[in-house]
Amino acid sequence: MAGARLGRDFSVLWAANSVSTLGDGMVAAAAPLLVASVSDDPVLIGLAVFVQQLPWLLFSLVSGAIVDRLDKQRLIVAVDAGRGLLTAALALAVWTGHASIPVIYAVAFLLGTGETLAENAAATLVPAVVAPDLLPAANSRLHGSYFVLNKFAGRPVGASLFVLASALPFGLDATSFLVSAALVATMRGVRAKDRPAAEPGRSIRADITDGIRRLWGDPVVRMLAVALCLMNVTLTAGFSVMVLYARDRLGMSDIGYGFLLSASAVGGVLGAALAPRLQSWFRVSLLLRGGLVIETLTHVGLALSTTAWAASAVLVAFGVHSSVFAGVETTFRQRRIPDELRGRVQSVFMMFAIGGNVAGALIGGPLVNWQGITAPFWFSAAAMAVVTAFCWRPFGRHLPDGAAAEREEPGPAAGSTEPPVHPQTG
Repeated sequence: MAGARLGRDFSVLWAANSVSTLGDGMVAAAAPLLVASVSDDPVLIGLAVFVQQLPWLLFSLVSGAIVDRLDKQRLIVAVDAGRGLLTAALALAVWTGHASIPVIYAVAFLLGTGETLAENAAATLVPAVVAPDLLPAANSRLHGSYFVLNKFAGRPVGASLFVLASALPFGLDATSFLVSAALVATMRGVRAKDRPAAEPGRSIRADITDGIRRLWGDPVVRMLAVALCLMNVTLTAGFSVMVLYARDRLGMSDIGYGFLLSASAVGGVLGAALAPRLQSWFRVSLLLRGGLVIETLTHVGLALSTTAWAASAVLVAFGVHSSVFAGVETTFRQRRIPDELRGRVQSVFMMFAIGGNVAGALIGGPLVNWQGITAPFWFSAAAMAVVTAFCWRPFGRHLPDGAAAEREEPGPAAGSTEPPVHPQTG
């Protein structure tokens, strides 16, 4: 019934996302194993994550401006087709034994560059095909499929396929990109407001400036962007060396590592199912504050865990938090940002979020070399305690809920001396 309410175009977009996210999940497990099969250096393993995320820092703002200028549907089709061919080339390199560290890094960088366009376009396309009151359900469905297919199914399957034939998960990921492109091409009812209006003579720089001003001038969205950046620094510091943590700390095999990665999906599915109800039952402030506490405890739990079962239990709890937190902040931004600026604001927000991943990927490997395999998790726990204290008051009771955010006027202009969030009454 919910699927019918969300409409055919969302169902097609959801199917395309599901196929692609399954392929991405397989590669998420296979890629670190591929790098680890070439080198045991934790710095090189962490740098693989850094290289893939770096385009978000370099090109995200330009990508957002491009997304708001072009037909998003056609852009996704073109980019996914290109990523499919590029991943197929990597599969061929792995199969023929030519997948050196430079080759892996080069492909990761190019895939990351395409991701800045495809992800920005896909995120802005959801509100174009779904009514505002149905956004929590739509986002929960997308997050749910991510946890089921990417983490729960894709990662153990990817690790298992890598052991069977190292090129296989990359070849299947290439196929998933091509299938996704074909599905998106069949969407028929994208709202007219999603089609960009030509504005001759306007520069890309001016478009980027508008996006930056809109995000930074909105105290609530600005606060979320900074908080998510800091949270991702701590998260990626530990997760960038998870393959070594599973092997050296927990004594797990390559296949076991894939199942460890899927543990958070169990909680993620539960979180995705609960997120719409939680958003209707509780204030945004309570959900965000609770997420800060759970994320801090996640790092403590992983640092203390010495068995696969203990680490898996921690990751299940993390999955619930991650799914709920993502659903809350995504719906909040989609309701708050106007359609004509959504791609640009999304790109600035993602630059902050992925920038945290980039910084974290540079931290994990050196910390392992310096203080051992649990050092990134202890560092992350201490840093998240600071982030929690920093964000606790801004994430307080005056943060508007989703409905209030939809009614509220945009925040003050950049450079304003207004407090970090709007005061609310009632």
